[in-house]
Amino acid sequence: MIERTLILLKPDAVQRGLMGKIITRFEDAGLKIIGMKMVQADQAFAERHYTEDIAKRRGKKVRDVLLDYIQEGPIVALAVEGVHAIEIVRKLVGPTMPREAFPGTIRGDYCHHGKEYCDVKNMPVKNLIHASGDKNDAERELPIWFSEKELHPFTSVHDLHILGKKD
Repeated sequence: MIERTLILLKPDAVQRGLMGKIITRFEDAGLKIIGMKMVQADQAFAERHYTEDIAKRRGKKVRDVLLDYIQEGPIVALAVEGVHAIEIVRKLVGPTMPREAFPGTIRGDYCHHGKEYCDVKNMPVKNLIHASGDKNDAERELPIWFSEKELHPFTSVHDLHILGKKD
């Protein structure tokens, strides 16, 4: 099943110069980047991504921290397409809490602190990356970050050799 999903390289990934290493992981897995741009989110834009639903599920403080975190610097937004793209991206990224992420995942390789430390320091969990959690999230999030005109499907080597596509 071919799916599309959203990946955000958060400000800490950009500031630490990890963009290339992280993007390579998705391309190496056979996922196709069909949209990419750098964005500086303001409060209104951040609120479109981190909706009130997060406050209902995880609390107002968590949402406020996420809103501040996503505005700390530029973000690289990626629209990615591939077979089971949502599941594959989530596996590559690792669990939300870096301390729980295994080596070999993006979070397991590049970040390590946990919620407890961040709570004591009154800072967000700098976990480098956001990936849509499921199909519903991907369908809601992609149009926030990309217009249809900004998505550029193309035939990749994976389409030809793995999927058997000829066009």
